[in-house]
Amino acid sequence: MALVIERFLSLKTAKVAPPKLLDEVISVSRLNVPSVDVVTQLEANSALGEVLASGFRALNGNPRLSEADLRATMEGAGRVVAHRLERYLSALATIASIAPLMGLFGTVVGMIEIFGSQSPAGAMASGVGGGNPAQLAHGITVALYNTAFGLVIAIPALIFWRYFRARVDEYLLTLELASERLVRHLVAMRK
Repeated sequence: MALVIERFLSLKTAKVAPPKLLDEVISVSRLNVPSVDVVTQLEANSALGEVLASGFRALNGNPRLSEADLRATMEGAGRVVAHRLERYLSALATIASIAPLMGLFGTVVGMIEIFGSQSPAGAMASGVGGGNPAQLAHGITVALYNTAFGLVIAIPALIFWRYFRARVDEYLLTLELASERLVRHLVAMRK
């Protein structure tokens, strides 16, 4: 549950890719590359701001930077951001995959224990020809709870993993398209 809450908070649109940020960045850089202070503010704004700021930082460091180097710099920043956006998704996927198996394991162990207690040696010691059916049914019910609890954990974990995976993929596409648009803008601005 903690992973789901953390991902909801971290993957808010305002923190990752504010809708109007790219247009604001392009309007601020119509005539020249923004100052270092403006770039620092942009970088602190969001994940998209961080990627866009990397392009400005590269141009502030080397005004004659080639288009290929500018793209490479922004792609590198994008990979760092992508890694951060995907944080904890593998843990959530692992929980979704392992939980039903753990539930099944608990069920199997419980069933082994139930049938082990129903052995002929136990029946002979009690003087009865077989185990108590009510006790056997209760034991099976308890063992099956393990499977149910595994599924109760796995199903929401899988749903949230798929939701966050799709959201991250959407953000990454947004970042890629925005970066491409900014590169074209910066190249046109320098001509």
